[in-house]
Amino acid sequence: MPARHVISRCPRGPLARRLYRALYGDRGEVTVELVIATPLLLLALLAIIQFAVWSHATHVAQAAASQALAAARVQHGTAGAGHAAGRRLLDDLAAGPLRGPQLSVTRDATSVSVSVRGEAATVLPGVQLHVHAESAGEVERFVPDTGTTP
Repeated sequence: MPARHVISRCPRGPLARRLYRALYGDRGEVTVELVIATPLLLLALLAIIQFAVWSHATHVAQAAASQALAAARVQHGTAGAGHAAGRRLLDDLAAGPLRGPQLSVTRDATSVSVSVRGEAATVLPGVQLHVHAESAGEVERFVPDTGTTP
């Protein structure tokens, strides 16, 4: 409503007019809404970005665990070969989303397990999201054919 129209409908007298404007005027409403809504909108946007960074860091950790498992579980593979393969992939991909990645490869006679731990890069101050990925499998080995068919 234009200001002239509001003033013409308000009661007579300077005090009554001031009180009417204070109670029924809408001046400043948009400013108050922006002061409240803008930080909330920015916080929601940063939370979405933080989730995307955490998700990407989780995928990088899972890819490194899979790569290390593939290198360590071959017939003549070693835990060291798996660790080197996983570390190469982490060096290539983890510089942005994954902070402080720790890779551990354990291999025995029949199985291999790989674990990758770290933290996602921080977008929201004070938020630290941990990343963990595991991969496990059996060691590939040659089993001779015994000649028996079912």
